[in-house]
Amino acid sequence: MWGPQDRKYNNPPTQLSLKPSSQSLRSGNWSERKSHRLPRLPKRHSHDDMLLLAQLSLPSSPSSLNEDSLSTTSELLSSRRARRIPKLVQRINSIYNAKRGKKRLKKLSMSSIETASLRDENSESESDSDDRFKAHTQRLVHIQSMLKRAPSYRTLELELLEWQERELFEYFVVVSLKKKPSRNTYLPEVSYQFPKLDRPTKQMREAEERLKAIPQFCFPDAKDWLPVSEYSSETFSFMLTGEDGSRRFGYCRRLLPSGKGPRLPEVYCVISRLGCFGLFSKVLDEVERRRGISAALVYPFMRSLMESPFPAPGKTIKVKTFLPGAGNEVLELRRPMDSRLEHVDFECLFTCLSVRQLIRIFASLLLERRVIFVADKLSTLSSCSHAVVALLYPFSWQHTFIPVLPASMIDIVCCPTPFLVGLLSSSLPKLKELPVEEALMVNLGSDRFIRQMDDEDTLLPRKLQAALEQALERKNELISQDSDSDSDDECNTLNGLVSEVFIRFFVETIGHYSLFLTQSEKGERAFQREAFRKSVASKSIRRFLEVFMESQMFAGFIQDRELRKCRAKGLFEQRVEQYLEELPDTEQSGMNKFLRGLGNKMKFLHKKN
Repeated sequence: MWGPQDRKYNNPPTQLSLKPSSQSLRSGNWSERKSHRLPRLPKRHSHDDMLLLAQLSLPSSPSSLNEDSLSTTSELLSSRRARRIPKLVQRINSIYNAKRGKKRLKKLSMSSIETASLRDENSESESDSDDRFKAHTQRLVHIQSMLKRAPSYRTLELELLEWQERELFEYFVVVSLKKKPSRNTYLPEVSYQFPKLDRPTKQMREAEERLKAIPQFCFPDAKDWLPVSEYSSETFSFMLTGEDGSRRFGYCRRLLPSGKGPRLPEVYCVISRLGCFGLFSKVLDEVERRRGISAALVYPFMRSLMESPFPAPGKTIKVKTFLPGAGNEVLELRRPMDSRLEHVDFECLFTCLSVRQLIRIFASLLLERRVIFVADKLSTLSSCSHAVVALLYPFSWQHTFIPVLPASMIDIVCCPTPFLVGLLSSSLPKLKELPVEEALMVNLGSDRFIRQMDDEDTLLPRKLQAALEQALERKNELISQDSDSDSDDECNTLNGLVSEVFIRFFVETIGHYSLFLTQSEKGERAFQREAFRKSVASKSIRRFLEVFMESQMFAGFIQDRELRKCRAKGLFEQRVEQYLEELPDTEQSGMNKFLRGLGNKMKFLHKKN
């Protein structure tokens, strides 16, 4: 469905001129231009601020745009910005500001970027040790060579996403353990499936192939099972990645059927293209409740559910059901406005990992290395895997992602391309025997690395890593402080805080990307890679970007922005907009350009009349 994307951006950097046009400066003599020179506003301004300015009745003559009126306008805009940023986010930002210092962006003229390029490349190792420079070069070569072997996919486009949301789920299956003939072990098999695949189409054949793999993911530990009398139900999830890059989520509830004596558990699994763990967890709660009465009550409920449309963001659907003894019931399923953290539980990460270990894992994933989680429980593997991937927002993990890898598929860890997989502890002896290439192996039960590459502490820019560590160590203190009543409630939770801490890391490193998206006369957007990197004042961030920009995560992020017909939306874009407003006024801001252009145009029209 999608062709391979070209990770390299071969467009030559276009001239980025930030000076006023010579045409506008020709009108009038020098004394006139000097008398009508407009004072500069101290900050950048967003699109929303421009709308606010339009409501403040700008004067009709450029000469009447005096210092007082502009100062009043600037104060109004500044106070509005302060109200717009939640206090928790302001506290996080202050930690980064204290650690980072004053270095941000250089002046964004093409000539300064070109000369800075020469200085940057020729002085790369002057203030650093030879070992550090050598390690940086090796990382760059390593990620370039590894990603040449990895398949890449085009970013999902809006039409495809809308097509995926036509139905709530694709199919529902029940997986049971069946005893092998003449053996004391069990094999997982699909004992029920809805809907039935009765049409011999290409799509149905592909669905049958997926169904064959599902039992292994529902019971990755099938060989370890024996009948039991008691078992607490467990919820977990997995992800199936197609050859074309398409992904399907499996939401599972493993439970012990009602009865007496030792018996084997069953797994009730919903397969959907949509990542909404909370919504499907509520569906599985209802499935478990009905299964406790009778298995026959589960299937009519799932049929009525499949006939329901998937709710739009922030909307709720009502599913009418009937339960003997209770009569008619209505189940309400709400889709959150922002489902980014809807299937994520960051608490599990801090239960299993120290802050330092978590940051090392985050750094390894950013550079698209191989990471293996090992734990005793399916739920631990599932929760921690989804949580670390959520830390990468606004980027998406582009490679193999299997939160719970069946023991029968353990050879996947020998793959030479990037992956993030989870293994049950029972598979650890086999894992240690395999010829695994360089990988980070993490024991989630003991908070230690089984195997590492020994450079995990040096992958991120040093000052930003210190800010990350401090903000996460102070997470409880930051949450407990007084919150802003106008801010979103989500910010004042552990999930909200952790997400904001990592978002700020990306804002500090790539928050200026939109300044380097240029548009051709045909309306095509192109990203100026080198100009983007060279504009950063910090050498350590430039070095980090040199490696990170080679990743498929970064390539997919930029490609998505290049292909979009409208501006991207979301929490990250909001924080980027606020960040750009904070930047020092080392060059003309967007508002200054707007006001100068307005004054020159009005002066030209006045002279013409």
